Amino acid sequence: MTKHIAGSNPPVLIRGVRLYGEGDALDVLVADGQIAEIGSALKAPEDAEVIEAAGQILLPGFVDLHTHLREPGREYAEDIETGSAAAALGGYTAVFAMANTDPVADSAVVTDHVWNRGQQVGLVDVHPVGAVTVGLKGKQLTEMGLMADGVGQVRMFSDDGLCVDDPLVMRRALEYATGLGVLIAQHAEEPRLTVGAVAHEGPNAAKLGLAGWPRSAEESIVARDAILARDAGARVHICHASTAGTVELLKWAKAQGISITAEVTPHHLLLDDGRLASYDGRNRVNPPLRESSDAVALRQALADGVIDCVATDHAPHAEHEKCCEFSVARPGMLGLQTALSVVAETMVRPGLLTWRGVAKGDERGARRHRRSARSGPAAGGGEPANLTVIDPDATWTVEGDGLASRSDNTPFESMTLPATVTATLLRGKITALDGKSGPR
Repeated sequence: MTKHIAGSNPPVLIRGVRLYGEGDALDVLVADGQIAEIGSALKAPEDAEVIEAAGQILLPGFVDLHTHLREPGREYAEDIETGSAAAALGGYTAVFAMANTDPVADSAVVTDHVWNRGQQVGLVDVHPVGAVTVGLKGKQLTEMGLMADGVGQVRMFSDDGLCVDDPLVMRRALEYATGLGVLIAQHAEEPRLTVGAVAHEGPNAAKLGLAGWPRSAEESIVARDAILARDAGARVHICHASTAGTVELLKWAKAQGISITAEVTPHHLLLDDGRLASYDGRNRVNPPLRESSDAVALRQALADGVIDCVATDHAPHAEHEKCCEFSVARPGMLGLQTALSVVAETMVRPGLLTWRGVAKGDERGARRHRRSARSGPAAGGGEPANLTVIDPDATWTVEGDGLASRSDNTPFESMTLPATVTATLLRGKITALDGKSGPR
């Protein structure tokens, strides 16, 4: 029996789970923040909390490379506490909080606050993403080194929400990042091609009278930045890939040996621009929902590893920012609590990915940050216990006002989706259990 150290989290025994959804059901004992033992019919320590999980699946805790938590500055839409609760309920143990806050996370003062606040809440590790340029204005590079060396230890930089569209500024950012050993994540949007655009440029936008957003706005930046990364010997990450053309460019770049990675959002895997006929502001997002052919290409690219991971681009907005004319609605959708289910619907049910494949893709994303401790149900003990338990056979109906986020702008409202998260553990501490989050 594992001896429990007084003052640390009590042991947890997870009974009857299948590791990665494979093989026989096993018990997993967690003690002192680690996986202490895996086996059959394990005996629980006297002070252990037991999670009955027969028929369920144990995966490593998820890591989201792209989250908007709005703190500081827009806490009326979300803050680190409410966003962390949503993340834990979605099976996440770490999230990366984007820099487009107010003030912008372009200094160690802000990025250190984000890290410290996340640790204070204690539900997930909140890794701050630093801005590439001062004030997100695309002109002057930030002091990346100071943010990287601060308490927040920033390892990813992005102006997400805006593109670093000046090629010279982007080239310098990649060169600087290479010297620091950090990653630049690009919001791929040539702004001169998207002036006034609110919807994918295609037949649906034309019919609805909505200004069109061409695929070339994204693809031209992806191509440019792949070449810049090649010449700088740098790494670059493409945020929220949304087009079949981007997939082809990623294939080309990777075949050339360019160090490029990319993410896809759950909503771009499942939804398309056919939803826009309602003019519902919840469907406005940046980049826009594309055509169904793009969604098919994105799903296959994720299955093939051309796209490296799923990232939510969780973007909460207050009701007045979404319940308005479509063209003035703020772009963005909630994603943390629905991501697993959308991946189950689009990737696991059709056989494009196994549950191990889902975990593998998430692990590729986690490697982008040295501090996002990765763990999982291994063959033996000693692994940090960042874990999520999922019920693959459950279904649930999405209701925005029932989610943990302070906002309710989910595009999946009233949809019935497969798979639920039944428990999440962060370093052995239960942060979510049976649909409720919070320290236990």
